[in-house]
Amino acid sequence: MKTFEHGGNIHRFLRDNDDEERKVIDFSANLNPIGPPEWLRSVVSSSLEQVVHYPDPDNSEFVQAVSDNIGRDIDPGCVVAANGTTELLYVLTRILPVSSVLIPVPSYVDYIKASELAGLDVRTFELREEQHFKLPLDRLGEKIRPAELVILGIPNNPTGNLPDRDGLEQLCQQFPDTFFVLDEAFLDFIGEDLSLAGTGGNIITLHSMTKFYAVPGLRLGYGVFPAGIVEEVRKNIPPWTVNTFAQRVGARALADREYQQRSRETCLQLSKELQDRLRLFSGLKICGAGANFIFMKLADGRKSSELAVFCEKNKLLIRPCDNYEGLDDSYFRIAVRTSEENDRLLNVFEQFFSPGRKKKAGVKKARSIMFQGTCSDAGKSILTAGLCRILRQDGVSVAPFKAQNMSLNSFVTMGGDEMGRAQVVQAQAAGIDPDCRMNPILLKPNSDTGSQIIVAGQPVGNMSVLEYNRYKPECWTTVCECYDSLAREYDVLVLEGAGSPGEVNLKADDIVNMKMAQYAESPVLLVGDIDRGGVYASFVGIMEVLAEWERRLVAGFIVNKFRGQASLLESAHTYVKNHTGRDVFGVIPYLSHLGLPEEDSVSFKKGLFNRENEGDESVEIVLLNLPHISNFTDVEPFLDEPDVHLRVVDRAADVGKPAAIILPGSKNVIHDLEYMHSEGFFEIIRKARERGCEIVGICGGYMMLGKLISDPFQIESTAGKVDGLGLLPLETTIEKEKNLIRKKGVHRPSGCAVFGYEIHHGISTEADSPLIRFEDSSACGTSSEDDRVWGCYLHGVFDADLFRRWFIDRLRLQKGLKPVGRILAPYDLENAFDRLADCLRENVDIEGVYRLLSL
Repeated sequence: MKTFEHGGNIHRFLRDNDDEERKVIDFSANLNPIGPPEWLRSVVSSSLEQVVHYPDPDNSEFVQAVSDNIGRDIDPGCVVAANGTTELLYVLTRILPVSSVLIPVPSYVDYIKASELAGLDVRTFELREEQHFKLPLDRLGEKIRPAELVILGIPNNPTGNLPDRDGLEQLCQQFPDTFFVLDEAFLDFIGEDLSLAGTGGNIITLHSMTKFYAVPGLRLGYGVFPAGIVEEVRKNIPPWTVNTFAQRVGARALADREYQQRSRETCLQLSKELQDRLRLFSGLKICGAGANFIFMKLADGRKSSELAVFCEKNKLLIRPCDNYEGLDDSYFRIAVRTSEENDRLLNVFEQFFSPGRKKKAGVKKARSIMFQGTCSDAGKSILTAGLCRILRQDGVSVAPFKAQNMSLNSFVTMGGDEMGRAQVVQAQAAGIDPDCRMNPILLKPNSDTGSQIIVAGQPVGNMSVLEYNRYKPECWTTVCECYDSLAREYDVLVLEGAGSPGEVNLKADDIVNMKMAQYAESPVLLVGDIDRGGVYASFVGIMEVLAEWERRLVAGFIVNKFRGQASLLESAHTYVKNHTGRDVFGVIPYLSHLGLPEEDSVSFKKGLFNRENEGDESVEIVLLNLPHISNFTDVEPFLDEPDVHLRVVDRAADVGKPAAIILPGSKNVIHDLEYMHSEGFFEIIRKARERGCEIVGICGGYMMLGKLISDPFQIESTAGKVDGLGLLPLETTIEKEKNLIRKKGVHRPSGCAVFGYEIHHGISTEADSPLIRFEDSSACGTSSEDDRVWGCYLHGVFDADLFRRWFIDRLRLQKGLKPVGRILAPYDLENAFDRLADCLRENVDIEGVYRLLSL
């Protein structure tokens, strides 16, 4: 193994091992584990326009930010910015009027190197292990010579120890002719109030920006110097040594108090947790822990180089400390990183220190992959279903998962739980029963600013956006529990995001996109709808607004809904690769009439449910597009029927003269009734009834066909009572509790079997001769004497092929057409799933997807 002089040389490891950066965790570099501030990329991006100019040689904005934010009165004229503190260190050892230097060791290796290059007489002061490597200020004072240089790490690197601030200040005052260079590179992790910057005429403090703000690639630091030497330092710093990006980032960083406080609190907690677990290894001894790193010794006689090699084989880098003066090859240092990364390090240590110990039976956790979109309706749901089917075909146990779904299309499971229809379809593609754990949170909008909240399959109430955001932490706990439960039962989970991860106004409260991907440790494929235009700009743009931790989760892109020759897109793919470092995994053609239920109302509102009239041999069915329409998928089985013309209408004047009018489900029946009355639908529907048009109501639409709807608990309105259309002899009361149940039964007039589910608050007084008799002896539905006006609470009633054909043929007879008498378009999702899987195999790099899943 090569011994690196410094930690953080991940580049050499990647070159030597032909590895990918995202697979390697660098514990040798002591960087802030929470990563750079989220505003980093925006600051760098906005500064790109300035690359046509030289950087400000005076670093004016940054220097002023140091003066404004250092926590004490610092003269900007005493601040010098540099390309990292190491640059200042090498300048100081050359220009200070000293001939010797005293350096406590072990310490940062460049203290000695810079001093030797400057021709100084280097003297070292040994910090002793039996004294826990602490700096004894009294003994140090005995070694100091007049008019020399003393270099101290505050805190020390690698031990992490911090001398007493007041005692150190007194020591500096005791030797006014001696220069004290205090390297405070890691002091920000502990607290800026401990700094001695600007407190004495012989005190020089060096401050690194790259470690605390996790931007080592930018190279930025500064020093605070006594007035007598600051000009000499400036003369010896090359011009333009700090680039424009570093200057702008530094100024913004120093003012970000929230980030600073959060970083200190997080590092302190992570360090404590990691130390507690490291102490459980008998072969390890913790010798020091300060800032964001831990200094250790192998106590079992082995060498740190052996441990380093073992870690490298497991894609981890640690920092052997054998090239620190005063240390042998039993010492090493590790950075404190995120909880997940620390867990990985501890697992590797477990293998190294206890190779013969039987591994504990760990909790099974599924592999995962996630589809997120550049926008709503980009194709996330369909791709999730398609990959579920491919994995099932390949013998992999798979389940879908979407943390939070906003949809008016819901479904009731066999257990009586409500969940989003999209995850039901995906479960069917995976060949498993739908389970509300696959969609822990379902939001069903019932107003412009509020929704009904369904948690783990059961309603918990109606909430505004602000109320729901306050409730989200509790929801997040449920989401994690549901995910973990599924992850123990399946080999792979295919996750779906919502909307776009680039919605910067929503990211703070996100529980469904990147936060969920991070929790699931899931690579993300970003899906874009090229049919809308601007898909490649969307890929690049979203990557630009993501935080660095979010970007690391993105594995690549998928272009969806393309009409044309995919090879023509290669130049665009190259551009995206060059700009983001990620590949396009596939180009999926535009798939029309796929035959799978739609996820939400996007496609519905776009008019994709309207089909061209097939001529005189078809019957026309009109679906009313109510403001609070829900479960419009009830009519999807009609879409593939060759003799049905389905139209969705928004205005009463557009109803025309159809063979049937369907009143769909509604999330706010009373408001939708008032809308229908005010827009003239009442009169149009009654005239259609007189003309012989069949009027059908499902769930909310069924309630509307009755005489009266009462809402005593004000679930939907403060109106109390409202008149219905009066076409059926029923009255409905909206109760507090919601009915959620799966049903199978027989439709009395046709004798056909029907099936589906009920989701409703309404309780209706129905006729003695019900329309549908269920297997459990319950009943549902009411019809007029001539059966031309009818309704029921059963969603999915038209999914049954025989009943649907009976209904269509009855409309045909009414129009004077001959009934078909046989099934023309089986509502069979299995064939649609297989067609989708074939399409994805042909147009997506499935092998690459499997590599992301480690399959």
